[in-house]
Amino acid sequence: MTEPAANSSDCCPDRQETGPERHELVVAPKEAGQRLDHYLVRRVGGHSRSALGRLILAGHVRVGGAAVKAGHRLRSGDRVTVRLPDPEPSAIVPEAVPFEILFEDDWLLVIVKPAGLVVHPGAGHRGGTLVHGLLHHCDHLPGPDPARPGIVHRLDKDTSGVMVVAKTESALRILSGEFKNRRVRKQYHAILLRCPPEESGRLAASISRHPVQRKKMAVVDRGGRHAATSWKIVERFPSGPCLVELGIETGRTHQIRVHMASLGAPVMGDPLYGGRPERYAALGAGRQMLHAASLRFIHPHDGKVLTFAAPLPPDMRQVLATLRRGC
Repeated sequence: MTEPAANSSDCCPDRQETGPERHELVVAPKEAGQRLDHYLVRRVGGHSRSALGRLILAGHVRVGGAAVKAGHRLRSGDRVTVRLPDPEPSAIVPEAVPFEILFEDDWLLVIVKPAGLVVHPGAGHRGGTLVHGLLHHCDHLPGPDPARPGIVHRLDKDTSGVMVVAKTESALRILSGEFKNRRVRKQYHAILLRCPPEESGRLAASISRHPVQRKKMAVVDRGGRHAATSWKIVERFPSGPCLVELGIETGRTHQIRVHMASLGAPVMGDPLYGGRPERYAALGAGRQMLHAASLRFIHPHDGKVLTFAAPLPPDMRQVLATLRRGC
């Protein structure tokens, strides 16, 4: 693993060292009649309509020198001034949290999250999260939620693997849309306590909060949110467990863990869904044996298809070696 680099003002290109960024625009005849917020989305790159709407509301956008509403209809020749203030400093105090960096450029960062690391601050996790480490590596990240800057998707605390982080407003908006529209390919590896009923398959089953145990999710017949998971058995072991390759079309909370448990094949070491951690801890399964192995997506700036992969972490390799010896 690499230690995060020291804070660097040139890490994030959206920051301006010389004061607030300004845009002076003149409305063309063909642009007349457009709403102000729609016009700005097209003319001011790297910012979502909601973010621009907040700037308008705060008085950072003027038309002919006057403050107007987001729905103001523009006329040909109108002069639009946009002042983009420096981002407010985060309330999160950066910390040196170790993680491996697979790739980094001006728009995004691809990392390997180690097992045991919480992605963002929350109840019981005020410090030492991935977000704290990301802000130590890069002193500003975009996003409307100050507790989750740059976060496009997340992994459970005890799931290891590949994650992508946005470094600009435009990258955050585009990548979030790619995940929402299911255009990102996510592949996982897991060691299951028992084998699924078939060598490969696909389970489409809605997931919702468990009706009794509020820390758990559950497959439900009615309501819930659509979720789909595919699996393929890679290796079987004499004692019953197996190594599987998994793909998820959606990204629901605990999705793989819930779906596999519903098939009678829970993730080994999973304390919530029947993974028998007390039995397999001696093998090295001190957490759920689930790893985000690879991620494929389109770069938000140049449109290139990128694929990143991370090998199984040491604890999963140790468990597999022990299972192969017939233990």
